[in-house]
Amino acid sequence: MAETTIPLTSDPLQQEKLEDTLAVCLSGGGYRAMLFHLGTLWYLSDAGYLPKLDRVSSVSGGSITAGVLATRWKKLTFDAAGKATNFNIVVDAIRKLAGTTIDAGSVIGGILTPFVSISDRIIKSYRKVVFDSATLQDFPDRPVFVINATNVQTGSLFRFSKSIIGDWRIGTIPNPKTGVAEAVAASSAFPPVLSPARLDFQHSQWTDLNTGECGRPPFTTRVVLSDGGVYDNMGIENPWKRCKRVLVSDGGGRYQPDENPHADWARHALRINATIDNQVRSLRKRQVVKAFIDEKDEHSGAYWSMWTKPAEYPAVTALNIPEANARELAETPTRLAELPAATQERIINFGYGMAERAIRSYYDQAALAATAFPYPQRGV
Repeated sequence: MAETTIPLTSDPLQQEKLEDTLAVCLSGGGYRAMLFHLGTLWYLSDAGYLPKLDRVSSVSGGSITAGVLATRWKKLTFDAAGKATNFNIVVDAIRKLAGTTIDAGSVIGGILTPFVSISDRIIKSYRKVVFDSATLQDFPDRPVFVINATNVQTGSLFRFSKSIIGDWRIGTIPNPKTGVAEAVAASSAFPPVLSPARLDFQHSQWTDLNTGECGRPPFTTRVVLSDGGVYDNMGIENPWKRCKRVLVSDGGGRYQPDENPHADWARHALRINATIDNQVRSLRKRQVVKAFIDEKDEHSGAYWSMWTKPAEYPAVTALNIPEANARELAETPTRLAELPAATQERIINFGYGMAERAIRSYYDQAALAATAFPYPQRGV
C-alpha cells in the first residue's frame, strides 16, 4: 500500500490486501453533521448508491445518522435503479431528533443528580426518540455498519458492529447484544461535558483476547469510552484498510483564529484540545485527498466537507450553493440541540448538493445529475 495511507491506519491488525468494495465515512459534528450526512445519504439513495455500499463507518454525530439508517435498513425498499422509495423513514426519524434538545438537560440533570450519569441520560433520550430497544443485532449483514468510539483506557478505537465489538488491544465480543442507543451515545460522547460513557461487560464474553496488551479485567469488564472523533474524527480508519473505494462526508467544524485566547485553565484546555483536533483532522484530510490522486495508491473516492468551497468542484450542477450561505451553515454550533425546521432543511440540502458535486467531480462522472434539492423551496 502506498505511503500516503500509513497515518490513516494505526491498527497493527490491518489487512494487507484491499477489497474492491465501497464504503462511506460519516464524521462527527453534533446535529449539524447528523443533518449534513442525511443530505449525503439522500443523494446516495437518489443516485442508486445505497444498495452498492459494503461498509458505513461513523463517529459522533455521524453515528446518529448511521445508527438510524442501520436500524431502518431492513424496512427500506429499492426500485430497479437502486433508489430507496421510502427513504422518508430515515429522514423523519433524524429530523425528529434534530427537533429535540438532549444535551443541555442531560448535563444539568447529571450535575443535580450525579447518581445517573450524563451518558445514561443521553442513552435514554436516544432510545426514546429514535432507537427504542434496538440492538446491534438489528443491523443488516450488508452493508456492515461500524460505530466508532474512543477507548480512553487503551487509547484505541473501540468498534461496535453486528458481528463484533472490538478493540485490538483487548479482543472481541462476537454477536453483541449491545443497544444501538448505547453504541451511539459512546460514539457521540463529546468531551468534556458528555464524556465519558461507561459500559459493563463480563470477561467471559470476550474472545481472541490480546493478553500481551489489555486483554484482562478491568479492560474487559468496565470499558470507559469517549467520542469517536477523539481518535478518528472522520471515521476513516476502519474502511480505509478494507475498501478500495471510499466516500468521505465531513460535517466537522472549522478551527477559528482567536486573537485573544483565554488563559484560565478550563477554557485554555478546551482551546488546546481544539487545536489538536484541527491538526489531526487536517492531516487526515490531506492524506485522503492525496491518496485519491496518487496513481500508486489503490484507493479511489471523493471527499467533501461543510468548509470546502462549492466552486472547487468542477462538475456542472443545477444545485446552487452560495459560498456565504454554506459558511453560515458550517458555523452551526456542535451540539445535540434543537434546530429550526428551516435550518434543518438547509443543512440537508447542503449535504445533498456537496455529495453530488464531489462524487460527480472525482468519483463517478456518470452519477446522478440532480435537478433539485430535497427541499427545493428552501435551498441552501
